[in-house]
Amino acid sequence: MAQLSKFPISVVAAEAPPRTKPSNYPEPFASMMNGRIKRPLGDLFGLQSFGVNHVTLPAGTMSALFHCHSVQDECILVLSGEVTLVHDDGETLLAPGMFVGFPRNGGAHQLINRSTTEATYIEIGDRQSDDRVSYPRDDLVAVRDENRWAFKHKDGTSYE
Repeated sequence: MAQLSKFPISVVAAEAPPRTKPSNYPEPFASMMNGRIKRPLGDLFGLQSFGVNHVTLPAGTMSALFHCHSVQDECILVLSGEVTLVHDDGETLLAPGMFVGFPRNGGAHQLINRSTTEATYIEIGDRQSDDRVSYPRDDLVAVRDENRWAFKHKDGTSYE
């Protein structure tokens, strides 16, 4: 990794350090992300307005719970393997080179690797505060303040 000042000039995305905490979700949801590897590329360069992750999904793993953001726009570009995009209207198989975007207040979505081989993709999302994430299939709501996510049950009680 070549370096310019305190940030690198460039990195090989698949070799960047993975997140130290694999998932921000509270249990029992965090364990559902076992196997997923997120490499926060944007953080390496000091990006603050949006995040960029190189994500590896081994066979049988998922990207996130089925969710929708109120403020954040997201997009992904599949690099290798195949992932199933689960969305409000059904499912779509995504292959290398395919791109998909998720506008704020759009439909809920998640990626699942139902294949027998590993898949990788680039994930980009903005980092606006006051984002609220709904999880239609789970008893979970997330709200982002300036720096972090707070997770609650749908009735408003906090996860311990």
